[in-house]
Amino acid sequence: MTTRAASVKTELREDIRFLLENHIPRQLANRFFGWFSQIEAPLLARASIAIWRRFADLDLSEARTQRFTSLHACFTRELKPGARPVDSDPDIITSPCDAIVGACGRIDRNELIQAKGFSYTLEELLIDPQLVRLYHDGQYATLRLTPSMYHRFHAPYDCTVDKVTYVSGDSWNVNPIALKRIAKLFCKNERAVIRAMLRPSGIVVTLVPVAAILVASIRLHFLDVLLNMQYRGEAEIPCLASFSKGQEMGWFQHGSTIIVFAPKDVALCGAVREGAVIRMGKPLMQLRS
Repeated sequence: MTTRAASVKTELREDIRFLLENHIPRQLANRFFGWFSQIEAPLLARASIAIWRRFADLDLSEARTQRFTSLHACFTRELKPGARPVDSDPDIITSPCDAIVGACGRIDRNELIQAKGFSYTLEELLIDPQLVRLYHDGQYATLRLTPSMYHRFHAPYDCTVDKVTYVSGDSWNVNPIALKRIAKLFCKNERAVIRAMLRPSGIVVTLVPVAAILVASIRLHFLDVLLNMQYRGEAEIPCLASFSKGQEMGWFQHGSTIIVFAPKDVALCGAVREGAVIRMGKPLMQLRS
């Protein structure tokens, strides 16, 4: 098969997958999967996990337990103590999650890349004008959690979270196929904008967990509400939550994306590039001395 023919075949396969994954009733799918995944039935959970393993690289060897009463318990599993060592260097901001690095690098004034050929702006994603100004010409890293990955996310540094902005939206799939076909996808999906002030420098780093199909729920330990399409509270949620580096902040119900933003006096670490696999606690960004 020629290179051109192989490329056409790959494009066709991706188009078919895109149609199958993104042209179903997403809200109905979210509600059904949310209900199904939380059925407390160990036999059903084992059967479902076995099927999942046939289609994905699901590694549970680091999980705190190997017995799950529901799919939800498996998706939101905790890890064994010490499974994710956290870099203690005070100049290092660590990855908040296990992920594959997507688009990353310097923000061009207020514009950043979703995927090749598609861009979006800080205003469209963050909403908050103060954060938009703060990250002009700053740094960003898009971290994609696959469905089989560890789904909890952690503080990237010693920090204080003083505000969360919830943005209601759709739940498009956020895999690479969709990112290459749907403009401004992250700006269309449901998300939470978490503003964290690093201690003691006062530098503000923002985490934006973006929900997706089958994942339209974000749980934050420091809020007493579940952020999903049924949430009817205030969009801006003031809070005062203190975290140490590596401490758990919350989780997705399945797998999705977290976009990390930092001001221009912060740099990406050298190993952080598109396509790289990164684990929670590994170096993501570096403070300039």
